[in-house]
Formats: sequence, C-alpha cells, structure tokens
Amino acid sequence: MYLYAGIKILIIILIVLYPLVTLIFKTMKTTSLLLFLISVLTVNAQNFYFPERNANWQTISTADAGINSKSMEEAIAFAKANEYSGSRDLRIAILEGFKSEPFHEILGPTKKRGGPAGMILKRGKLVAQWGDVQRVDMTFSVTKSFLSTMAGIAVDQGLIADVNDKVAPYVWDGTFDGKHNSKITWSQLLQQNSAWQGTLFGGKDWADRPPSKGDVDDWQYAAPVEPGTVMEYNDVRVNILAYSLLNVLRKPLPQVLKEQIMDKIGASSTWRWHGYDKAWVEIDGLQMKSVTGGGHSGAGLFINTADMARFGLLFLNNGEWKNEQLISKDWINAATTASKPNPNYGFMWWLNEQGPRHWNGVGDDVFYAAGFGGNFIVVDRKNDLVIVTRWLEPAKAGEFMKMLAESME
Repeated sequence: MYLYAGIKILIIILIVLYPLVTLIFKTMKTTSLLLFLISVLTVNAQNFYFPERNANWQTISTADAGINSKSMEEAIAFAKANEYSGSRDLRIAILEGFKSEPFHEILGPTKKRGGPAGMILKRGKLVAQWGDVQRVDMTFSVTKSFLSTMAGIAVDQGLIADVNDKVAPYVWDGTFDGKHNSKITWSQLLQQNSAWQGTLFGGKDWADRPPSKGDVDDWQYAAPVEPGTVMEYNDVRVNILAYSLLNVLRKPLPQVLKEQIMDKIGASSTWRWHGYDKAWVEIDGLQMKSVTGGGHSGAGLFINTADMARFGLLFLNNGEWKNEQLISKDWINAATTASKPNPNYGFMWWLNEQGPRHWNGVGDDVFYAAGFGGNFIVVDRKNDLVIVTRWLEPAKAGEFMKMLAESME
C-alpha cells in the first residue's frame, strides 16, 4: 500500500510544483531522472519487511517502532501472567469447554499445548516475542480466517462468481436442497448467519453451541431463522463452507493454502490442517479429506506462532507479499466489512468496530482472528502492527490489547 501512496504523492508534487519540477528535470539527464524516480518508489516499496523462509527475523527497536518499551514489556508480562486457565491437555480442555453440547465428542486429532507465546511486528520487523514461537499448537477458530481466505482465492480465480450467489448451484449433491437451505449464499456461510440445517460428518447443526435455555427437543425442533438475519457461531455450518469450497476448488484445502499462500509467504513446513477422522469425500474420483474451520471437536489448523505472524503480515499489507498480490484487495476489503447481523464480524474475521465485542481503548479499524483458549492474530493497520498472542485467557485479551495501544508513542 505504501508503493501506491508514494506514487500518488509524487504525482501531487509534479502537479503542484510543476514549474519548479520542470526546470529541475530539464537540467537532469534522462538516466539521473530514472534513478531519481526509482529511488523514490523503492523507498516506499521497502517500507515493509517480508522475512524469507527460515530467516532470522529482522528486528526493530521500540524507539524506531514508536512504542514505549516499558509499557510494552508490562503488556507482555500481563500476557504471560494470564495464561488460559484450561488444561494444557487440549483433549481435556475441549471436553470440559463444550460439555453443554448434546452428543459432543472428539472427532479429529488434538494435541497438548505449550505455554503463552507471542510476537509483535512493526511493518513486518520484529519488535518483541515471548515463549516458544516455533512450537506447533492447535489454533481452533483462528482456522476460520484461513478458511475464509480459501473462499477469497476461489472468488479471485472466478470459481465463485459472486459471494452473494446461492451455494446450491455450485454444490448440487443435496447439501443445499430444500426450501430453507437452497436460499443460502456464500456470504451467509462466511458471515456465520446461514442458519444451514442438517448433519455433516457426525455433527448436527442444532446440537452445536445450543442456546443456554431449553432442552434437546426445544433445540432440535425449533423453527429455523431466515438465512442472513442472525449470526450463530456454529462449527457444523463452518464445516459446510469448507466442504463446499472443496467441491469448488477440487483440491484439498490444505494443498490450496500451501500452494497459494503459505509457500509464498515463506511459512515453515510444520503446519498441518486436519479434518475429522471420517470426513473423507470423493472429488473427481479421488478421496479427499474435508477439513474443519475450528477445533472444538478436534482437528483444525495446527500451526506455530511465527507462521501465524506471517499470515497476519500478509493481511496488514493488503494481500501483497513483496511484489506479488496473493489475495486481492477487494477480497480483504470484503472480508473486513461488518455483516448486518453483527457489526463485529466480517468474513470470519472479528472487527473491533463499535458493538458488543468492542475492545475499549483499541482502534475501531483493528481486525483479528480468534480461537478457543486465547489464540489471536491481530492486525492494526493504523499503527502498521501485527500482534500474535497464544494461550492468553480470552477474557483478558481486550485488556492486553489496550495496554499495547497505550504503549504507542
């Protein structure tokens, strides 16, 4: 984005100071003029640092990053001191955390977790890190923001013509049959307001995060809400999106993520994206695993902190890595636009706009991926920051981010 801003500034200078600039240019040789223009654009293009794979991350001092060192250290100490209170054996934490769901069980792989970890980047350079940033851990619903990006790739490639299209013509195997499900659009799946009804890979939509009141009969036989009107955080419906994208992209989503994103941003080879044990489907005569968009029944994205930071940096720079546009700016704008039912939710990214999930004292333009157990990738465009924090007690995330915001000089 700084490249284009630099070009705009240069054009304004040429227009406003045309007489003086003309005189200067007349006295310069052509080669000197070209070198002058290249140097201006190069300075802007190099404003962001993009680490190579396996490179030692370039650092930046807190002073150069415009951050108060003492305040930042206090925020990091707060993150370390407020570790997620659930068991480090995530199988136990999952079963305890979702015990109110009828029929809930572990359907995919899990992994014991590490301790608090995190990174703070300023324009891609490392300001600070804590914990083991190379340790691979489950990331739960942070996976949803990666899944949303797979939809962005399908749109950018023209495989989905419009996110407001109904899904049924694309996935015509019965998944979206019926008066209710046939109304559902791609955008409604992405915003988690689709109200899709059915069973997928052993999970029943009505049994996933049911209301706090009522019983099984109340939940199972409740009249469905109109698609697009109510946001309901529901992994079965998220997994329907993953299954639908598998049908459109016709490749396992981890392969698409690897080829289109992770390899190009220099991510490690250690991350894995799992589906449920029995989530095998046939596409073009080949058996493929349909992955999940979360981990509350196991599975999802298993990834280290540094790779999460790279993904956040890609979004901070509007989908461009070095000189290659990996995800269109149009998609990122769409993904970070509030849905009508929930002002704090876009296409599987949380938005810190004014609403019920607003972090007080933190910029309204901040957006982030969030997962069970306190996993966060936070993108702060105003301050050119990416913050990754892991295993921070979720209720303390807003306070941690406010402390960091107050450290900005």
